[in-house]
Amino acid sequence: MMLSNKITESDSNYNDLEHMDTRSLLTYINVEDQSVPVSVAKTIPQIENLVNAIYNKLINGGRLFYIGSGTSGRLGIVDASECPPTFGVEHEMVIGIIAGGDKAIRKAQEGSEDNMDAAWIDLKKQNISDNDIVVGISASGTTPYVLGGLKDCHANSIITGCVVCNLESPVAGFANFPVEVVVGPEFVTGSTRMKAGTAQKLVLNMLTTSVMIKLGRVKGNKMVDMMLSNQKLVDRGTRMLMNLYKYEYNHAQDLLLKYGSVRGVIDEIEKKD
Repeated sequence: MMLSNKITESDSNYNDLEHMDTRSLLTYINVEDQSVPVSVAKTIPQIENLVNAIYNKLINGGRLFYIGSGTSGRLGIVDASECPPTFGVEHEMVIGIIAGGDKAIRKAQEGSEDNMDAAWIDLKKQNISDNDIVVGISASGTTPYVLGGLKDCHANSIITGCVVCNLESPVAGFANFPVEVVVGPEFVTGSTRMKAGTAQKLVLNMLTTSVMIKLGRVKGNKMVDMMLSNQKLVDRGTRMLMNLYKYEYNHAQDLLLKYGSVRGVIDEIEKKD
């Protein structure tokens, strides 16, 4: 299960960190961070394949599940939880599952990642089926929780993907559509919440944003299906309508609140035309 030479555990390019002044610490962290988008860019063909696989499931009524532990699990939950307000989809379309359950979101439950059987138990609680797709998130690519989950999905003919930061990892071996973003050693050796976590966040942004656009949840470049859950979003939607139709602010807002979304207003106007 363990990789003999994990790049994510390799020694930092910097030493004597405790002797650096604040400006040096920030500068060197930033230098390392700037390499992350370059590493992500190299994996765009892999990301493309995974986006298309996710889209093919979701367009036919399936769901996307993220599974992970620690930072990786939290990133999956963040990405999943932002899809409904941003794109107006059901909460059940994209689901994030973290080793150790919801309590692990706020407080580390690191031992929970060592259970190879736990992810499949968690997925079965969600009535997982071969209509769905499961993406494992693991910086090392060796996390037992994620590895066991993908292995069980594989055994049950469920399509899988992964986002990992080592090459040829066990997790990638059980992913139909692996994404392997190699960001190199962390500024603090082994602290994968840093560059690896940033890379994972960038990839997850790309996955769900691209899929939602392909599902028709964006018009032009606007989030026309966003939920009007606070005044900021009501104001954003109002200004979208002002720009589209040259309405006065109050009229645009009245229409927005009447029809419940920017798309609702657009559809109503197009019906009349």
